[in-house]
Amino acid sequence: MDLILWRHAEAEDGFDDLGRPLTEKGRKQAARMARWLAGQLKGKEVRVVSSGAARCEQTARALGQNFEIDTRMNPNAATAAYLEVSRWPHGDGRVTVLVGHQPALGRVASLLMTGRESDWATRKGAIWWVQRRVREHQVHYVLKACIAPEQLD
Repeated sequence: MDLILWRHAEAEDGFDDLGRPLTEKGRKQAARMARWLAGQLKGKEVRVVSSGAARCEQTARALGQNFEIDTRMNPNAATAAYLEVSRWPHGDGRVTVLVGHQPALGRVASLLMTGRESDWATRKGAIWWVQRRVREHQVHYVLKACIAPEQLD
């Protein structure tokens, strides 16, 4: 299973939390990451799920694919909620992209890679791409990518 954890891009302040839209910089961050992801995901079946927050929906929309909204990933969601939504560790055969919030995304990344939940920082608009694969009856976890938008062209 491939799981991509995508933190929403930079958002405006001064709105109610769920209604905060992306800033101009945030729209550029989302577009930059979406271009890179689109190239990586070409030819793959993809499931995209966004928090119900406007900033996450706008970030997900940049990918140009249909996406689901799941309020279980709204701000302050528990790590377990993200894992439930993702269907980790087995999934459904598609690459799953979750567009959500800190600190949950960093906690999910740390749990998947170390077996312990820790507060790992995640930059706005950045992704963690974790793959679970089984080879010769052994489970392996691979960090395929950890990229922030400013690292891309």
